[in-house]
Amino acid sequence: MSTKTILNASTLASAVALAVTATTFIAGPAAADEAKEKCYGVALAGQNDCAAGPGTTCAGTSKVDYQGNSWKYVAKGTCMTMKLPGDRMGSMEALTRDLPA
Repeated sequence: MSTKTILNASTLASAVALAVTATTFIAGPAAADEAKEKCYGVALAGQNDCAAGPGTTCAGTSKVDYQGNSWKYVAKGTCMTMKLPGDRMGSMEALTRDLPA
């Protein structure tokens, strides 16, 4: 094998590795996001992912368990079927129940 052939093979291998890495980086997080959905009213106090209503900033700021206006990412298709204490159910939209006083 000539030096030129080895260099071309090495360059091709590097290009393929770069393409695979770039594809994984770009597709990886998007694929993970597609497998999750926002579910309101299912997070324990301080364990919400974001949107904990007035007086709070974001992740980890919910004040009460199952706060209706805070959400948590859950597996897609499970929000409305999660078993929660009492007669509570998760919701795809913010709820007016279990809000802090």
